[in-house]
Formats: sequence, structure tokens, C-alpha cells
Amino acid sequence: MAAYLDRATGSPQAPAEDPPPSPELVALAHAHGVDSTYDPGSGPVQVAPHTLVAVLATLGVDAGSPAAVRDAMERHRAEQAARLLPPCIVVRAGRRTALDVPAGARLDVELEDGGTWGLPAGRSHWLPADLPLGRHRLTVRTGDRAESTPLIVAPQRLPEIEQRSWGFLAQLYSVLSERSWGMGDLGDLAELAQWAGHGLGAGFLQINPLHAALPGAPSDPSPYRPSSRRFADPVHLRIEAVPEYPYADLGELPERGRRLSQEVLAHDGLVDRDAVRAVKLEALEILHRVARGPGREAAYRAFVEREGRWLEQYAVWSALAERHGDNWRHWPKGLRHPDSPHVTKAAQDLADRVEFHRWLAWLTDQQLGAAQQAAKDAGMPVGLIHDLAVGAHPDGADAWVLQEVLAEGISVGAPPDAFNAHGQDWGLPPWRPDALAAAGYAPYAELLRAALRHTGALRIDHVMGLFRLWWVPAGLPPTQGAYVRYDAEAMLGVLALEAHRAGGYVIGEDLGTVEPGVREELTARGVLGTSVLWFERDWRADAAILPPERWRAACLATLTTHDLPSTAARLSGEHVELRHRLGLLARPLAEEQAEAAAELADWRTELTRAGLLPEGAELTAEALYAFLLATPAELVGVWLPDTVGDPRPQNLPGTWDQYPNWRLPVADRTGRPVTLEALAAAEGTRRLSTVLGRRTPGSGER
Repeated sequence: MAAYLDRATGSPQAPAEDPPPSPELVALAHAHGVDSTYDPGSGPVQVAPHTLVAVLATLGVDAGSPAAVRDAMERHRAEQAARLLPPCIVVRAGRRTALDVPAGARLDVELEDGGTWGLPAGRSHWLPADLPLGRHRLTVRTGDRAESTPLIVAPQRLPEIEQRSWGFLAQLYSVLSERSWGMGDLGDLAELAQWAGHGLGAGFLQINPLHAALPGAPSDPSPYRPSSRRFADPVHLRIEAVPEYPYADLGELPERGRRLSQEVLAHDGLVDRDAVRAVKLEALEILHRVARGPGREAAYRAFVEREGRWLEQYAVWSALAERHGDNWRHWPKGLRHPDSPHVTKAAQDLADRVEFHRWLAWLTDQQLGAAQQAAKDAGMPVGLIHDLAVGAHPDGADAWVLQEVLAEGISVGAPPDAFNAHGQDWGLPPWRPDALAAAGYAPYAELLRAALRHTGALRIDHVMGLFRLWWVPAGLPPTQGAYVRYDAEAMLGVLALEAHRAGGYVIGEDLGTVEPGVREELTARGVLGTSVLWFERDWRADAAILPPERWRAACLATLTTHDLPSTAARLSGEHVELRHRLGLLARPLAEEQAEAAAELADWRTELTRAGLLPEGAELTAEALYAFLLATPAELVGVWLPDTVGDPRPQNLPGTWDQYPNWRLPVADRTGRPVTLEALAAAEGTRRLSTVLGRRTPGSGER
């Protein structure tokens, strides 16, 4: 995932001197799912007491003194003993599940479709294995007491890939066509899917998150720090594809939009989202005033009804942000919670703007659906793969709407390790596991449902977060965080149910530090992993290159990602020189260059041994992709800029304003931007598709 606030690299440092937490504080932390130690790779490290106290406070637990710790533990035990049922129960279909309920209790299940199941009273109770999939409600009655809880019945596994295929990995904003207005849009996405599928035989197209960004300028260009993960950003709209476009007079706006593209496509041009947003919103304001026909109006009303309360609150937030700024924490006090009567009054006063933002969400949803349909029409067995960021900006719409289930005053990140002594702070509030369970995982399920609606598969950023996340309390450095655990059975169960209903596959980004057993559990549940060629080594045998037959099958195999050097830069060594120029190397330049050269020599030897590279030949992207195809990986991803030899990474972790992260158009070997039309006709595209097409047809069907 993107290390937004990645600090520096080096050897892990010992934490500042701090007395160890008391056994009572450790027990209280564990009772609430907070780990008291972590392992940076060199052995267990104790979490500081003040960190445990801060994390527990966020969970509503006072641990500020020994007496408070004792009282909190007693309350926790009493609350657990008093409950007849847990806040939510998630089970797997086909398995009998035991329930710990009092003797003589009666159980009733109200099914999602309105039916009921009555289970006879008895000393021991089991939920039957043949309960249907869905979100039901379980009630237990004993004496004069009754208690209900959500009961979610999930599939044992997620849908499985039916046919092996290869596809492109692309950052949509970077792929401009001759029809774009300053950045790649959803029309470009449909066209890219059509020529990749029809013309090249690609089976999928994975893109960056299209989540709604904070609207203020200058905006944060990172797609991994959005205002909302629930709704896509209208900046991606193809204006000419809006059905009302032929009936409106947009004056010189189309020319202004195309001029933005011309500026980007000039040598060293950069994507300017703020300029794109401004001209598109001006055009959309005009289009919104065009009357919709009866069919369009009915479709819009159906969309509004389907999206419900979250859409309404998102549109209200958007209207309030126009008036008060995009940080809701700085709004007038009465507007800081969506359920406030002041918000209701403000929404009435801003009804026209609220309606405009609902309409924008509808248009974006329509064009997303059209892009996925284009991919399927092009014969792609998977189609589009959308990307779900690990969280949303603390000042944005989701943080305002979801205050009851997000951890206030906490940011997620990563602990210090051998690669980053200072840890990472990503600036994103996490789910509160206790509040999420109390809500029956409904907000999480709705988010997944929306993300899976117009896609063939969903990539989940930092998928390890379904098991645990590194919480960093406000005011503390990321070295002083703690892991907080989630109910992985529940998180995976809800994911499996929503993916099953959408008919979509799931890919987990499981790079970096992964707790033992996590990859195995993800594989058992049908979640594909992510394998990057440069990292696939046998770390128990002198880090030798892992031969293709030993790669896992349940993965998306790639040469690079948006956070890593492009293949062209790896092969030329430019990635080392770039980091040297920006002062990011932890060792002298000569040492880093020697290591990079030795790595390439290892790969030349391996590919020659495998018969994928002639003796004495230079290493090529085609040979490396051929190696990926020699593995059993079910999906093989081609970084789209590799087709034209683009040496520049889209994001360079460890930088903020030193490098134009998330703003680069796809470019050729010299850095000159390349249009979508030129990409389709590029010689490199033809060569790579020939290699990929020659080795994949039918090879993975089962």
C-alpha cells in the first residue's frame, strides 16, 4: 500500500525508556483486543503503557490509573456474563455452530427473506448447518428475558477464478486519450478495456481507487487518502457521455477541457486534478439544469432509493463543505454530527446543492457500470478490478458520516521494522472493532457492496487489516502504536457474503510484514494474494530466487506496483539514481548500485536456466513477464507503463513535495507523455501481448 507519511529507513531503534505495563493493564488490553507486544523482526517489543491507555480510551475504556484498570476489568467481566448473545454472530454455511446459551432457552431465527426458523429448547444449542446465506436475526428467550443479535451466514469460500488470464494494471488518471479533459476518465477506461480485451486478449484491467477526494484546493492527489470510499469521484466523469450533453450549451468549456490535456501531454506535463475538477464541475452545473426524460428520472430515483441514508448524508456533507470548508471538525458546532437538527435545517436550506451532489453520484455510478459492461463485452473473463483503500481521510465525508464506528483520535500505519526504523503513519482513522460488531458489520458490508457493484474483482489494500491494524494515538509517533485485533472470522465472512452476491473475486494486497497464518487463512477462504517478482525469494535458503513452480497459484503475480520502480527503471538502475537524487538512500550510492546490479545478474542467470533468455542476452521486460507466466499464478498483471518503457514510478514512498506523486501521465522511455491511442499502437504493447497471449489461452481453465 502507499506509505503516505513514510519517514526514513534504517535499523530499528529501541523505544525510549518506559516502565513495562502492569499485568492488570496487559490483561485489560487483551480483553479488548489490544496487543501488548509487537515483533519488528528482531524479537518481541513491549508496547508502552501510555499507548495502551490511549488506545483503550478510544475504545471507551478508562485505564488511567490502577484503580481504573481494576474497575474496567470488573465491568468488562460483568457485561460479558450478563449477555445472552454476542453483539453479532457470523457463521459459515454448511457448518453446525454451537451457542453458549442458558438451559431451556428457545432460539428463533428471523430470516432475511421474512421466513423464520424455530429451534427447540434444550440444554445445548446448535445453529443448523443448512441455514441459508444472508443477514438474519437470532433471538434467544429464557424466562422473561429476550435478546436479539444479527446473524450473518456466509459462504465457506469466496468465488474462485474460473480461467487463468493476464491483464493490465493502470492508474486511470495517467491514461489520457485525445478526448480526455486533463486526465484519464471513465470513457477512457471503457476504451482501454475494449482494446485490451478485443485486441490483445487481456482478461482484466486493474485500476487505482476512484474514491471521492476532498474537494478543497490544493487537493491531496493520493487516491489512497479519499474523502469517501463509498462513492466515486465525479472528476472521473466523461462529460460528453452524459446523456444530457447534446441538449446543453457548454460554450468554450469543452475546448478548455481539451486544452488541459494538451498541457499534460506536453513534455514533462503533470495531471492537475484541481483544474480538471473546476472545468468539469462548471460543465456539470449546466448539464444539471437540463430536464431529464421520464426513463432517466425513474432510474435516478431508483438509484437514490437504493443508496439510502449514506448517499443522503454524503450529499449533505458535500453541500456543507462548499459553504464551510472540507474539514467538518472546523464547521459550526451544530453541524459536526450528521444526526444534529442543525444539519437537518442546513440540508433544507441547501436542498439544491444536496440534490446536485446526489445527481453527480448517480452519473458516476452509471459510467462505472458502462465501463464494466465494456470490459465484459470485450470478452474479459474478469473485467475491471477496482481498488479499495484501507481507509478515508479524517476530515472527509466518511469520517463525518461514520463517527459512531470509526476510532476518533487514532491513525493507522505500520510499526518500525528493519526497512523503516520510524514506522509509518497513514493518517487514516480505522474501524472500531467493538462498534462495528455492535452495528452488525452493516457499514462495512455496505461499503463492500458498493465497491463490488461494477467490478469483476476487488483489490483490498493492506488486506492484513481484516485481522489487525497498527493504531497510532494522536500526538504519538508511529513507533508508539499498538496492534488492535479485529474479528477476522466476521470480517472475512461479511466479505465472502458480499463477494458471493456480487459474483466478484477478491485480491488482497498482502505485501510487507504479514502475521503468521494470515496468508494461509486468506487462501483457505478464497482471497488471492499479491506476489511481486522481485520479492519472491526463499528467505530460508540464502534468499535464493524462488523457482516458478514453487510460487503460489492463488495470487495476482506482477513485476511492480504503483509504489515500486517501473520495470524499465529496474533494468536500467534509474530507480537507485532517483532515490539518490532525492536523498532517500540509507547507504552509499555505490553500494546500492552494486546490489541492484547483482540482483539483475541473478535474474539473468535464472531466466537463462529456465530457457526464457538466450545465453549472454540482456534482461528484458518480455523475459520477466514470461517468467511470471511460467508460475501457476491465476492472474498475471502487466504494469501498463511497461509497454512503452516508462522509467518513472507513479508514487515514491518517503516523498511528499520532492516528487510529483500520483500526477504523472504514462510516458515513453524519454519521459514524453503517451496518449491512450499511442499506447494501443505501441510496439512494446504488441511484443508483450504476443508473449502473454502465446502462453495463457486455456492454460488455467478448471
